[in-house]
Amino acid sequence: MRAEESDPSGSWRLSVQEFPALGGSRGGDHQHGFFTLRSFLHAPRRRGKVTDYYKKQERLLEGFTEMETMAENGGMPGSLTEDEMQQLAKSERMAIYLSNIANIVLFAAKLYVSIQSRSLAVIASTLDSLLDLLSGFILWFTAHAMRNPNQYRYPIGKNRMQPVGIIVFASVMATLGLQILLESGRQFMAKTQPERDPEKEKWMIGIMVSVTIVKFMLVVYCRRFKNDIIRAYAQDHFFDVITNSIGLAAAILAIRYYWWIDPTGAVMIALYTMNTWTKIVIENVWALIGRTAPPEFLAKLTYLIWNNHEDIKHIDTVRAYTLGSNYFVEVDIVLPQDMLLNKAHDIGESLQEKLEQLPEIERAFVHIDFEYSHRPEHKIGV
Repeated sequence: MRAEESDPSGSWRLSVQEFPALGGSRGGDHQHGFFTLRSFLHAPRRRGKVTDYYKKQERLLEGFTEMETMAENGGMPGSLTEDEMQQLAKSERMAIYLSNIANIVLFAAKLYVSIQSRSLAVIASTLDSLLDLLSGFILWFTAHAMRNPNQYRYPIGKNRMQPVGIIVFASVMATLGLQILLESGRQFMAKTQPERDPEKEKWMIGIMVSVTIVKFMLVVYCRRFKNDIIRAYAQDHFFDVITNSIGLAAAILAIRYYWWIDPTGAVMIALYTMNTWTKIVIENVWALIGRTAPPEFLAKLTYLIWNNHEDIKHIDTVRAYTLGSNYFVEVDIVLPQDMLLNKAHDIGESLQEKLEQLPEIERAFVHIDFEYSHRPEHKIGV
């Protein structure tokens, strides 16, 4: 992008007001005035694509508006003060402590139910709670490690420990599913009958319902936070609500109707656990291998960069990629060749600070040049 290409009226800033309003041409399917079976079959698909396109454009304009507000105010709208950030960190630690304490207490309760009922579906849910304790320790350890940075041993911080911890957590949870599948197969072959004791059944229902209610309350509480580790806890609590419900229903139906409902419920829990946590592993692996940001995010960054300063003559490179939960950003801008070093430095530094105020960005690197026709400065991997 060059300065002379931006606005022929002479204003160097881009403005959201210059973009045409969305809408007006969404009804193009009817402009020919005739109807065919083929158009009828393809119309819903076309309308869906058009709707998705306009939604993307609306999100893009919202991002541009956010960048305009940031450029005018010198900071992100609604950004937290230092005291608010400290209070948020304290609340996040409290959420982790509450989750860990709840996991310990609820595991003890479900262990008692498993021993008394001998239901494989309930045992599967209890093993899930046991792994909650292990995974909770993993997530607590990663959160603790991230709060104690060492800039000499870890110059860019320990934020990569967050997705690594989640991957370990998810891998352990997926392993549970395989064990339950094997045990369910053994029970199907042995045709194991459930134990029928009305008193034990009442205790099982009472404890499992109580555990499910507590877990649901923790889901609601933990989902208030944006921290990925606490959201992993929220996801785990939600899975517990599902597995507890399936386990309790399978155990009761097996006692009152057919024996095979119990191992079937255990299989459902196992497959659900393996499928869910496999997806989480894949998602966090993508976050660690340097995947590029979506085009809409790059466009938003370009908008911010161009409006940062009048002397930016050209934007050579805008690159954003994952290296953990957030993005690393590399920007190459072209300034006038005769500009003083201190002024060029101030422009680059102000741009870096604005970029790093975005919550999605962990680190931004701004490279300043006087022309854009040179070969790439970095080694290109084959």
